[in-house]
Amino acid sequence: MVKPFVPELVYVEPRALEYPLGKELTQKFENMGIEIRHTTSHNQVRNLPGDNHFQRYRTAKSTLVIGIRKTLKFDTSKPSAEFAIPFVTGCMGHCHYCYLQTTMGDKPYIRTYVNVDEILESAEEYMQHRAPERTRFEASCTSDVVGVDHLTHTLKKAIEYFGRTEHGQLRFVTKFAHIDHLLDAEHNGRTRFRFSINSDYVIKYFEPGTSRLNERIEAAVKAAGAGYPLGFIIAPIYLHDGWKEGYLDMMEKLNRSLPAEARKDLTFEMIQHRFTKPAKRVIEKNYPMTKLELDESKRKWKWGRYGIGKYVYTNEEQEDIKDTIGSYIASYFPEASLDYFT
Repeated sequence: MVKPFVPELVYVEPRALEYPLGKELTQKFENMGIEIRHTTSHNQVRNLPGDNHFQRYRTAKSTLVIGIRKTLKFDTSKPSAEFAIPFVTGCMGHCHYCYLQTTMGDKPYIRTYVNVDEILESAEEYMQHRAPERTRFEASCTSDVVGVDHLTHTLKKAIEYFGRTEHGQLRFVTKFAHIDHLLDAEHNGRTRFRFSINSDYVIKYFEPGTSRLNERIEAAVKAAGAGYPLGFIIAPIYLHDGWKEGYLDMMEKLNRSLPAEARKDLTFEMIQHRFTKPAKRVIEKNYPMTKLELDESKRKWKWGRYGIGKYVYTNEEQEDIKDTIGSYIASYFPEASLDYFT
């Protein structure tokens, strides 16, 4: 079982200490005996311990920066939500395929933002602008926020904030099972608690440092028991040998575990594996022994966001994925909605 994340090294930006959470976290990590370094900006976090790239990369993934979010303009987050709401950037997991590897570049450390009230005030402005329409906020675009929230409780605060709103809804997805502190949050049904699930093959070979499938399912059952609307993202769907059997086994495990109350308001999202040329270079640098198939000649090229093309499965493969896994969902969870396949 993966233990809850504890950083090996903590950096603190000076303005973070102007906020109560910044002071609280700094004191917490000092009391835990973790090395604290002060930095003028996260961009100055350099010279991390390690004799080579691999050691420095792994050190970075266990480094936490306590800072503030300067940009309070939110990115869009289609198709899962109207906007991305930023509480954390970076992740402690080591998923080989993760797009954060390219967006984070040479700074794969984790940043947690302590100006939470300002971020939520900005969310309020977005909601007022769109009212009376609902506005959904996705908290997982730049991180797996659950992975660090047992230390910060930022997400818990956001859940309770959105529980008091009239037109707002919060969404996040996680690969971690360390959720007990979120179970008593007053969410009022306005937060959808989603788990990323995959075949045992994908989790075993491509998702080191994350909770196993059975642990995620157990956590999902807990979340449903706490009254959260539940969702599952099957992502990335990866065509390995025996993939149809692997994903069927995954759905059977889910079906055996989910109680009736968890199925009343249940959503699924399906995302196929894709990669870009820059991502391929970074993946092969960080995980040179990966089994991840990154052969452009076997894929279809698709125009991507920001003008960077990505490689997805062929049209025939996509139809096979949608028909196969879609039929599993329809068979085991006929009352659930399949929000999208991309």
